[in-house]
Amino acid sequence: MRPMRAAIAVAVAVASAGAVPADAAKPPRLEVSSVAPRSIDLRWSASERRARWSIRYRSPGEAWARRTLRGPRRARLRRLERGTPYEAEVARCGGRACRPWSNRVRTATLLAPFTGAHPDPGCETFPEGEGFNRDVSAAPVAAGSEQIIARIDADGGDFLHPDFGSDPTYGIPWVVVPAAQPQVPVRFGAYGDESDPGPYPVPPGAPIEGGPRSDGDRHVLVVRRPESPGGSCSLFELYRARERSGPRGAWSADSGAVFDLGSPLTGQRPGGWTSADAAGLPIYPGLVTYEEVASGEIDHAIRVTFERTRRGFVSPATHYASDSCSADRPPMGLRLRLSGGYDISGLSGAARVIAVAMKRYGLIVADNGSNWYISGSTDRRWDDGDLDQLKAIPGAAFEVVEPGPETTPC
Repeated sequence: MRPMRAAIAVAVAVASAGAVPADAAKPPRLEVSSVAPRSIDLRWSASERRARWSIRYRSPGEAWARRTLRGPRRARLRRLERGTPYEAEVARCGGRACRPWSNRVRTATLLAPFTGAHPDPGCETFPEGEGFNRDVSAAPVAAGSEQIIARIDADGGDFLHPDFGSDPTYGIPWVVVPAAQPQVPVRFGAYGDESDPGPYPVPPGAPIEGGPRSDGDRHVLVVRRPESPGGSCSLFELYRARERSGPRGAWSADSGAVFDLGSPLTGQRPGGWTSADAAGLPIYPGLVTYEEVASGEIDHAIRVTFERTRRGFVSPATHYASDSCSADRPPMGLRLRLSGGYDISGLSGAARVIAVAMKRYGLIVADNGSNWYISGSTDRRWDDGDLDQLKAIPGAAFEVVEPGPETTPC
């Protein structure tokens, strides 16, 4: 028995001298916290705060690149290739050995930043002349146009309002990802039975409307490039989305919808289904973007909200969110346009471009919200003084375009 006691004593002495943590053999739990066009942010869990760590990462078919660091349990992989998928692992180092390796995480760098300049995603956004892209400048005026406009204005807020600007907490952001962006699980809540099932290619740290602490609609919009040249881009949108921590990169949301941007919008969503918007419409195609304004032309209808809507919808909308059967309230999907006779000669810059689009393509009723609020992208480059010119346009300057058949239980 004495030799065994001696061996135990030596083992205890060695363990005490080395001060090895109890979980030294337990692999770290690695996850991706965010991605950018040329970098990936990693973080991992382990009891030691000042240990030495080894990180290895690679893109498909390439050899491992390695980095070592000491201290905080996070790292940024820099100077990566835009739009390229990567995988990574991390291990604790002791002496010359680094082990055990953590779980392996995979993600892809982005094709554009979350905010600021966006390259053309290389996507056709629905066929010309269909849905959002239909020219309504010469369409007949609806018989009840004056009554609908008057009822909207009577509800309050009777002037146009651009719900976007240089403040990054305003507007609706989106992100462009490569075809290889890994898809992650999404757990749906309130409208799960009307949601397209996951997984969705939502990148870690994807931008949320209003910011990660917002109590609003918390929309998340992702445009995914096609797998081959000439293919269709896909659009993934979430409503009231939240990122759930963990290496799987999972998200939760009240509802979600997937759209093929290369196909006609009509018929993509079942009648009666919502989307990330109450009308069952996609959000992304109706946003005013800095790039298109800078180009001098907007070629689509613009998303607009009204406080009170009608219990009905017209194509391409597929859903309503109202208990009112009043014929004087706008149904979802209704198109309104800035009257051809309304003088916009005094407008300049972005306001002029947007006003021209409102005469040609009009507004499309997409959700319940503040009256006459039109939507645009989150972008620090907006000139707020320029956009403020739009706030002088009264609701009375608009007219309702004759709608197609309405789906309603009224």
